[in-house]
Amino acid sequence: MNGIPGRDTVAGALKSLRREFDNLFQRFMVEPQGDGGETWAPRVDVEENDSETLIRADLPGVDAKDVEIEVSGDSLVIRGERKAGSEEERKNYSRAERVVGKFSRKVQLPAGSDLDAVSAASARGVLTVTVPKKPEARVRKVPVQAAD
Repeated sequence: MNGIPGRDTVAGALKSLRREFDNLFQRFMVEPQGDGGETWAPRVDVEENDSETLIRADLPGVDAKDVEIEVSGDSLVIRGERKAGSEEERKNYSRAERVVGKFSRKVQLPAGSDLDAVSAASARGVLTVTVPKKPEARVRKVPVQAAD
């Protein structure tokens, strides 16, 4: 026991609340939404270094030809569709949990991104979008001179 009355109860309640928010976020971001125009949002990692921003999106089962990338202003949008198998392929399913349908994900880009030099590649279910920084936006190290 930690000696503080109710602390374990509060910690347990907070843990439960966090789990509920995680579940809600998961349903909102991944499960189909809407009627007829179902959409889902792929999970992404955004990494920024001195010279570029890398955006990696998990898109297993999505062909590169079914992905579209748009850049405008300070944002990048990844759109596409994961197509369902034919009825013949799916007739023996006892469970179908994988999300299919249209998807979209918008990512804010840092100031100084070179939108004319964006490139993308897809390998093993991961889309990698490379957004270089303009030379004037790159981090430049300035040496410090010792004063004698």
